[in-house]
Amino acid sequence: MKLQLKNPLIFIDIETTGISVAHDRIVELTLLKVYPDGREEMKVYRVNPGIPIPPAATAIHGITDEDVKDKPPFKEIARTLANEFEGCDFAGFNSNKFDIPLLAEEFLRAGVDFDFKKRKFIDVQVIFHKMEQRTLSAAYRFYCNKELVNAHSSEADTRATYEILMAQLDRYANVPYKDVSGKESFPVTNNVDALSAFSSHTRNVDYAGFVVYDEQGCEVINFGKYKGQRVEDVLLRDPSYYAWVQNGDFPLYTKKVFTRIKLRMFNKK
Repeated sequence: MKLQLKNPLIFIDIETTGISVAHDRIVELTLLKVYPDGREEMKVYRVNPGIPIPPAATAIHGITDEDVKDKPPFKEIARTLANEFEGCDFAGFNSNKFDIPLLAEEFLRAGVDFDFKKRKFIDVQVIFHKMEQRTLSAAYRFYCNKELVNAHSSEADTRATYEILMAQLDRYANVPYKDVSGKESFPVTNNVDALSAFSSHTRNVDYAGFVVYDEQGCEVINFGKYKGQRVEDVLLRDPSYYAWVQNGDFPLYTKKVFTRIKLRMFNKK
């Protein structure tokens, strides 16, 4: 089954200095752009993270400080990437929880305001875990009957992710799935909107899940002493909470969400 695309779909994988969305940096970024007419375009960017790459990270992806010392920092390629991303939807493996949030942080640090929230996301790992409960190498073996060579090379992982999604489309085309309400449906289709909805874990407002939407579509704090309370209500009762968040150890995008809500409240007056 082929993908039904209205927009180009970019399969994305990043290698980083670590696993903290707020503090770690990208050292390699691979993009596989699939166009509605079926054309494919692969690009690999090495990036100087501006901080040392820990040995534990190098042990996973094989990229050293020496490998990236002469590569551009993310800030120098941010505008090029934003132009590349314009009008595209995105797919990846665990991308909703890691790749996209960390990319959003890098764009904000670079001063480039690319709004991922306007795009559709397909997380192949979520589809896989909902249906099979495995890992990327196992997914590649399970769906494609191949061994993943050079695992944790972003290029190999990105290509494998694309092949897995293609195999998932065929495997689950007629397999019913019950959603959280118990309704039976056939969500694994070649439609990007349906795939994006099916591979979404959460109703996050920010990428890290510190703020989520409630059933009425209002932003709710999802951590700490105000967990479960609407952001607007908290900011009205405790105006100093906004400053605490802005000065705290939160991702830049989380802080941006609080600022957006605060400005919206101000404009209501």
